Amino acid sequence: MKIREQLEQTLARFTELETMMSDPVVLAGESGNMANILREHGGLSKTAMKYRRYKKLSEDVKDLATMLASGDADEKAMAEEEAAAMRQEREKIWDELLELSVGGEDANRSRCVMEIRAGTGGEEAALFARDLFEMYRRYAETKSWKVELMDSSPSERGGFKEIILSVDGDGAYRELQFESGGHRVQRVPETEAQGRVHTSAATVAVMPEPEDIEIDLKPEDYRLDKFCASGPGGQHVNKTESAVRLTHLESGLVVQCQDEKSQHKNLAKALRVLKTRLYEAKRESERKQRSKERMSLIGSGDRSERIRTYNYPQNRLTDHRINLTLYKLDQILTGNLEPVSSALLEYERAMLRDDDQAA
Repeated sequence: MKIREQLEQTLARFTELETMMSDPVVLAGESGNMANILREHGGLSKTAMKYRRYKKLSEDVKDLATMLASGDADEKAMAEEEAAAMRQEREKIWDELLELSVGGEDANRSRCVMEIRAGTGGEEAALFARDLFEMYRRYAETKSWKVELMDSSPSERGGFKEIILSVDGDGAYRELQFESGGHRVQRVPETEAQGRVHTSAATVAVMPEPEDIEIDLKPEDYRLDKFCASGPGGQHVNKTESAVRLTHLESGLVVQCQDEKSQHKNLAKALRVLKTRLYEAKRESERKQRSKERMSLIGSGDRSERIRTYNYPQNRLTDHRINLTLYKLDQILTGNLEPVSSALLEYERAMLRDDDQAA
C-alpha cells in the first residue's frame, strides 16, 4: 500500500473513532467497549493528528497561491513569506510521517501475538523454539514490554513444540513483525555424542492484536470444546476441564489454550488469539488483492521463507533478507536483539523513502 493511502486510511479510522466517542449510544454501552475505542484512538492519534495537520498546511499553501498572484506588492511579499514557512513545516511533518509509517499500516499498534513453532529437527527443534522464546522474552525486558504466555505445548526435554505469547508495549509490533518467517539453527545438539553439527528449524509468526471492536466475534461464530489440560508426553496434569478449544465455524481456524488453571481465563486468552488470527487472515486477503504492488522483502511475513540462520560454532547470526551478518550470536541470544532489529528497521525506512521519491 502506498504511504498516502495508508495515511488516509489511518485518518479515516481516527475520525470514525472520534465520532464514536461522542455518540450517546456508544457512551451508554459497555464500558469495556469504550475502553477499546479509547485505546485504538490513542494508538492512531500521533499519526492521524500529524497527517491532519499536513493536509491543512497543504490546503493553506494552495490558498496562498491566490494571494501570490495578486498585484499588490505588500500582500504578495507577506504571502511569500508565510508560504515559505508553511512549506518548511509541511516538509518536516512529512518526514515525521514517513518515520511513523515504517513497518506498515499496523506499525504503531502496541500489542501483538507471537507464535513460535518447532520445525524440522525433532527434539532439537523444540529446544531451539525454547531458545527463541527466551531471546524474545529477554529482549522485551530491555524494552519494558509486557510479555504474557497465552499457550504452550512443552516437549519431553524442556523445549516447546509450540508456544504462543502476547507482547504489549511501545513499538512492540513495529520491531517484532520482522521476526516472522523461518529460523534455522546450526549447532551440536546436547544428545549428539560424536560432536556433529545438526541443522534444525523453527517458524515464527508475529501478528498485530486487534481491538475487540475491530473483529466482531459472537459465541455463535465458533464452537467451544472443553478438555483436561495435559503436559509433556500427553500426561494429564489435572482432572478438571480447564482447557478450551475454539473452532471458528466459517474459516475453520482452531485455537486452544490450557496454560491457566481457570477455564474462564483460558477462554479469554483463546478468544484474543482467535481474533488476532482472524485479523491476520483479513490482512493477508487484502495483501493478495494488491499483490501486484511492490512489497518490501522484510515485510512479507511469509512463514515458509527462511529469514535467518543461527550458527553456534561460528557464533554467527545471518539475516538473509538484508545480507546482515553479526559474529555475536551469544549476545543476541541473551536478549541483545537491538543490532538486528535496528538494521531491519533502517532497511525498511530506506525502502519507504525510495518509494516515496519514486511516487
